Amino acid sequence: MELTWYPAPGKLNLFLHILGRRPDGYHELQTVFRLIERCDRVGIAGRQDGKIAFNGPFGEENLCVRAARLLKAESGCAQGCELALEKKLPIGGGLGGGSSDAATVLLVLNKLWDLKLANSELRELGVRLGADVPVFVYGRNAIGEGIGERLTPIDLPPAWYLVLTPQVSVSTKETFKSALTRSTKRLKMSPFLSGQGTNDLEAAVVARYPDVAASLAWLKQHRPQARMTGSGACVFAEFETEAEARALHAAALQSDLPGGMHGFVARGLERHPLLDSTD
Repeated sequence: MELTWYPAPGKLNLFLHILGRRPDGYHELQTVFRLIERCDRVGIAGRQDGKIAFNGPFGEENLCVRAARLLKAESGCAQGCELALEKKLPIGGGLGGGSSDAATVLLVLNKLWDLKLANSELRELGVRLGADVPVFVYGRNAIGEGIGERLTPIDLPPAWYLVLTPQVSVSTKETFKSALTRSTKRLKMSPFLSGQGTNDLEAAVVARYPDVAASLAWLKQHRPQARMTGSGACVFAEFETEAEARALHAAALQSDLPGGMHGFVARGLERHPLLDSTD
């Protein structure tokens, strides 16, 4: 069966403020999501026998499989699909890779299965898979509130990012549990300026993961506004030009930190690559 391959872009949290704990146990937050061109790839093909088959990491628990099963169950669709996954976004890195993979499955199968669900309906399904899934379904840079599912579009200037990827996987659940000793005030978002805000989870991750601490400290020496994305482990800095980002990336690769530093340069996106084709 021949698969068609679709992009699942990563995201950066340009800031992440924890506003307090909700009665349901989740945490109220405010963030700005920035899509980036670095992406996983999801292979998808239709099946007429109703089965959902998957080839990739984590097997039956992969979010791609869970997304397809949820969409099939909620829509009553009789069709199935073949799924495969190529990972380029680090696992447990705060770039939203698994959530983006799931969103790509929802967007593509909605069209492949001819379900004609509205984007808002897909986002409602997405939040049942994970708090970051809706922004990838939404397909635009956005202010995220609630647990990240309440989205307001935001125009961001062109930018390039150097992302350092410490070779650790950070537990989002454990990070939230250990980080929340205070509540941050909500930012006024008009206009949003680069470098505004902080990441309220950063201190907790830095304290627990020396590799994240070392990467962030090195990056802040060169770009003081550098910060961690999401619940980590990746850290990033923003640049106006690709040349600036690549120059610092080259310096990072030559650093004398134990084990060196891994990372990549990526352009900020205005829209999800699939947004037009799945609207």
